[in-house]
Amino acid sequence: MALLQIRDVPDEVHRTLKARAAAAGLSLSEYSRGVLGQAAGRPTPAELAARVTHRGAVTPAESSVDAVRAIRDVGE
Repeated sequence: MALLQIRDVPDEVHRTLKARAAAAGLSLSEYSRGVLGQAAGRPTPAELAARVTHRGAVTPAESSVDAVRAIRDVGE
């Protein structure tokens, strides 16, 4: 595992993270690892746009109007 040190964290942010860690029964380091892991697991807007572009255009099997009508007809 790599070592990560974060400096100059605003006091309010530190207090908030420390309180959340305590409420979760975790150390500040454990809690911070989880928060960072979640952030790293989400794509950035640029990464998401690249994925969408890479997938290419989609041609739906039916028009949205027909799809909505079909859903409405099921309810009748």
